[in-house]
Amino acid sequence: MKLRRLAGAAALGVALAMLGSPLRAQDYDASRIVAIGGSVTEIIYALGEEERLIARDTTSVFPEAALELPDVGYIRQLSPEGVISVDPSLIIALEGSGPPEAVEVLEKASIPMVTVPDRYDREGILEKIRIVGDVLDVEDKAAALTAETDTDLKAAEQATADIAERKKVLFVLSLQGGRILASGTNSAADGIISMAGGVNAVTEYEGYKQLTDEAVIEAAPDVILAMDRGGDHETQANDLLAHPAIAATPAAKTGSVVRMDGAYLLGFGPRTAAAVRDLSAALYGDALAD
Repeated sequence: MKLRRLAGAAALGVALAMLGSPLRAQDYDASRIVAIGGSVTEIIYALGEEERLIARDTTSVFPEAALELPDVGYIRQLSPEGVISVDPSLIIALEGSGPPEAVEVLEKASIPMVTVPDRYDREGILEKIRIVGDVLDVEDKAAALTAETDTDLKAAEQATADIAERKKVLFVLSLQGGRILASGTNSAADGIISMAGGVNAVTEYEGYKQLTDEAVIEAAPDVILAMDRGGDHETQANDLLAHPAIAATPAAKTGSVVRMDGAYLLGFGPRTAAAVRDLSAALYGDALAD
């Protein structure tokens, strides 16, 4: 197949590599794809090109049909042997896939790989769709999906435009040994909080980091946001609120804990507009614009 706008895709930030050299159009065969990254898999399904998929990573859990595909490991702990065993003609992976040793093995196996940038905002989602559509040579489908997604995202973000008092939100990734692992800036959690009209309660660092109890109390979040790990929702919320540092925050005083499916909340793919609406509703309820 040919990538008709290969130069355009490169301008969008798509990284093409094959044994360290630029990937040429004649090298491409997108008939047997391994998708690495939940949003990549979701986009391929949303484009109606799922028949090309032969395997996926552990984070690719939507749609449910994707679970029937072989699992080649977690996005940052890939099994190169597992990838090679399904005999792919192409790998499409979110940036950050790895570890580097696994990527090196795949390069040595001469498997073409496309790396898709992963940004946590509306334009980042649209960019993913354009790149995947270009790689699959279905630019018309991608243009339609991009337009639909753009409209939906803008409407979801606009719903909180008139909110005067923004909620401070602390995203808790985990409680490890009683220590809170929380999201700072430049992270998926930070991005979704902003898109839903909230304010990240922690801005002193990027990514995810363990916080001291003092830092949690000083952050003074109005809402605790966490991933829903299944099971008893009330018990999960109570476990968070019972933490000594969280217990001293405004969120604990009002019992404000929001739990959402991790892939849905943090995926930054075609479902993100719906996730933004759901999170906005949880934060602001009746105060949202019609």
